[in-house]
Amino acid sequence: MTFRPQLSPLTRQRWLRFRRNQRAWWSLQLLTALFLLGLAAPLVCRHGPREVLSPAAFEPYCRAILTLAPDIAAGRFNLTSDGRVTRAENCAAFFPSVADPNRELFANHWRIPPALTDAIARRFANQPAPSLELAIPCAVNPPQQAVCSLAAYEPRETPPATVRVALRAAPAGVQQTFLVSAPAASGAIGCVEPAAAWQQLPPDARTALEACLVQAFAGHEAATNLIVAGRMLHAHGAAAGVVWPHRPVPGYWMGVDANGYDVWTRLIYGLRTSLTFGLLLVAWAMLLGFVIGAAQGYFGGWLDILAQRGIEIWSALPFLYVMILIGAVLGRSFLLLLVCYGLFNWITLSYYLRAEFLRLRHRPFVEAARCQGLGHARIIFRHLLPNALTPIVTLFPFELVGAIGALTALDFLGFGLPPLTPSWGELLQQAQQNRSAWWLALYPAGALFLVMLLTVLIGEGLRDAFDPKQRTKLEG
Repeated sequence: MTFRPQLSPLTRQRWLRFRRNQRAWWSLQLLTALFLLGLAAPLVCRHGPREVLSPAAFEPYCRAILTLAPDIAAGRFNLTSDGRVTRAENCAAFFPSVADPNRELFANHWRIPPALTDAIARRFANQPAPSLELAIPCAVNPPQQAVCSLAAYEPRETPPATVRVALRAAPAGVQQTFLVSAPAASGAIGCVEPAAAWQQLPPDARTALEACLVQAFAGHEAATNLIVAGRMLHAHGAAAGVVWPHRPVPGYWMGVDANGYDVWTRLIYGLRTSLTFGLLLVAWAMLLGFVIGAAQGYFGGWLDILAQRGIEIWSALPFLYVMILIGAVLGRSFLLLLVCYGLFNWITLSYYLRAEFLRLRHRPFVEAARCQGLGHARIIFRHLLPNALTPIVTLFPFELVGAIGALTALDFLGFGLPPLTPSWGELLQQAQQNRSAWWLALYPAGALFLVMLLTVLIGEGLRDAFDPKQRTKLEG
């Protein structure tokens, strides 16, 4: 004879009511599939949770760093009485249209304002003159400017044959950095970030910078000087190489974390860790909550009063400080965290079970069981517990949400699982330390949100299924 478990009519009614809630039913199916996916992590992941990826696989996706900074070029030359340049030193950036600035008329390249003309004339006339520093515009490219300096002059026995002039690039703008993707097969450079600032550069400047970047991607540091909007700029390009964390690329669609681990792998193993920890924690906490709450509600009296005062004292302990202290003394481990957190997580359930047992212990069926001489354990497990399952079943999903959230928060703060254990909180902690690595925040947060949402929807379905009050609909 085959034994087939029989469900009571009330249990079958609750189950059918839960099945009719499509949102809760499909959430249960999807959450179960995700848990099975986490258990099958070694089969669905190409890499291990602590396997550092090879940088060679990311070399085709390397970026170049292009730095565009104001040029700090400075040069000196002597100016003759007829306005020609002699003995020029480091002046190529100020006379870009000629190969050799010597014997060139200074006025043909730079506009000389009246104040500078007067200061030069006073020096050639052997008259005292204070130091002078002023900005002068370029005659060839008017937006370009340079700072012209003259030292203070005191009269001499004979007038000078030349006047010493210093030029330096006018300070303008701040340093700007671009991240450039590797060139495509056509040879054109890839994506440039920030794109808006890149598009604001003139076309001729972008062409010169692209040539600099081609050399950088070829493995050579490249530098060039150019004039943009009248500013002398110095551009320097160099390949960035493979660095962690690395953005998502084909084959690694969720990117790489700061330790060189595949984020997809860590996410799936973190799913298994979170759900396993949550289920074990809730089971452990419910066991404690049932034992303590059932004993309080069934026996009552001094046991109930003393236990309730002890629970109030125990619930007042700061959980986070206790976890920090235990972690510092005994270290961090999955089992230790499970046991310690379970010692604080049973209190809510014990309140509900205590109330249920207090309500049920004087019912006629309990009195009849006592009259038949049944023991306390049989009365509790065979008669009271089946009638007190509602808070256990309806609280289970919400306790699971709290357990997963607590584990994530503890890992984020650094007081959870041991280092390098696959965890969503550990990935979020890396995201805080690497603000530009958006994938380290998006995918773990999305997975956490999805699991919590599904669990809450299941909990709402169970709550409605076990609700003794049927919903009513008013019709006008």
